Amino acid sequence: MGSPKCAVVTGAFSYTGKYVTRLLLRRGWQVRTLTNHPGRRDTIGGAIDAFRYDFEQPERMRAALDGATTLINTYWIRFPHGRATFERAVHNSGTLIDLAVDAGVRRIVHVSIANASPQSPLAYYQGKAQVEDLVAASGLAHTILRPTVIFGAEDILINNIAWFVRHFPVFAVPGNGRYGLRPIYVEDMARLMADAADDDGAGGRIVNAVGPQTFAFEELVKRIAAQMDVRVRIAHVPPSVAYAATRVTGWFLRDVVLTWEEYLGLMDNLLVVDGPAAGPTRLTQWLGDYRKQVGRHYASELERHYRLT
Repeated sequence: MGSPKCAVVTGAFSYTGKYVTRLLLRRGWQVRTLTNHPGRRDTIGGAIDAFRYDFEQPERMRAALDGATTLINTYWIRFPHGRATFERAVHNSGTLIDLAVDAGVRRIVHVSIANASPQSPLAYYQGKAQVEDLVAASGLAHTILRPTVIFGAEDILINNIAWFVRHFPVFAVPGNGRYGLRPIYVEDMARLMADAADDDGAGGRIVNAVGPQTFAFEELVKRIAAQMDVRVRIAHVPPSVAYAATRVTGWFLRDVVLTWEEYLGLMDNLLVVDGPAAGPTRLTQWLGDYRKQVGRHYASELERHYRLT
């Protein structure tokens, strides 16, 4: 099963994993995936070997990693759901890393989050930092990529802001709306991941995977509305009121629109970092190109990860 250039991409049939898989295949890599959805092969446009996650019996996942040179790890959860918790996600991530070391993988490309910190009061950011530590302690060459928001045709946050703007006469902005976001385009993110896989250097590095534009949240909502030629009325409300409104909407949509921790992370400016852009694509440019499509359909996290097979 070995190949001079063989990568295991976790979640290759999902969002970011799909884009980096397509790029690796174009670059001549052999690609395998670990996934909860092995039936989604047709989303790739190329044949790859699919292995199902089985963290209860991790030895069953070992075959996916045998002979591979690189693990590209996108595995994580956005919020707790059922048996999926942040604590379990950290443990499962450690299992993947241990399997990679045992199988002789030489490099890990790991997708984390901007502003990950073991001291964070938010479990998402704390857990991400714990996994970064596990990657660094593995002894393998590694690149840790830290995006904020990844936008593209299948993204959730930007698309669903647009969906709310299209379907509701008032958009509720929690607090003052001046907290920032610095999103990166999904194809730019995929290029960073593929370039890191191609890197032959030793040691480890951390890259803030951000785009060229920074927006205040209220400004972003207005930009999205303007690109879609939709009039939007902004209402500043207490964060607890905005959260209550999205919870009610989520009941009707059978989804989790935003968690309370996501509100806190957004308002604490955790979705923005300083420094040079890692990708060139501007969100305003992309919105102009896709203004007729963005926000036409609601993007459900639960549908994407838990209901579809």
